[in-house]
Amino acid sequence: MTLVKICGLKTPEDAHVAIQAGADYLGCVFFPPSPRNVDAMTAAEVFDMIGDADVERVGLFVDPSDDELMAVLNHARLDVIQLHGKESPARVEEVRQTFALPVMKALAIETKEDVIAAKAYDGVADLLLFDAKPPKGATRPGGNAIAFDWNLLKGTDWSVPWMLAGGLTVANVKDAVAQSGAKAVDVSSGVEAEKGVKSPELIQAFLDAVKE
Repeated sequence: MTLVKICGLKTPEDAHVAIQAGADYLGCVFFPPSPRNVDAMTAAEVFDMIGDADVERVGLFVDPSDDELMAVLNHARLDVIQLHGKESPARVEEVRQTFALPVMKALAIETKEDVIAAKAYDGVADLLLFDAKPPKGATRPGGNAIAFDWNLLKGTDWSVPWMLAGGLTVANVKDAVAQSGAKAVDVSSGVEAEKGVKSPELIQAFLDAVKE
């Protein structure tokens, strides 16, 4: 069964829809340039919807300081810290040790060389997330509705679990899984009615497409 992460959630109502549809991970974004940015108190309300459900709470950060991480963790419970910036392997390990939480490292992929370079994080991070490289001049490293060549990941070997992200939609997620071999997928813009606003219907349809 392919696991699904719904990222960029901003309301408890959207979280409820995602949980009922069968999401395995819920993600909140803590990065002000993103239209999906939330504060710690809002994230706490979103994650409170999980209750006893077997769903992981993921906080997305971009090159955060320890103080920025702690400011969120003081209010919102996280199961996984997602680092989506230019964090080095050493910084990933530092965050893991400092906060005693699993770390998911997002890595931008465009070429075979990018996949090879990602190996530096394999076994350092607890999970890897492969996303498309942002377009030139982009203000954020992810959530840009851009896909990459999924075949670059086909047959690759990793010691930790990994997720596929980048431009995934109801229409293409089956092909993305088949071509990449992904056992987990991450969607944000692909389940939005407009930028930063989730569509309950698209969330349900995306989960249905993956889980069927």
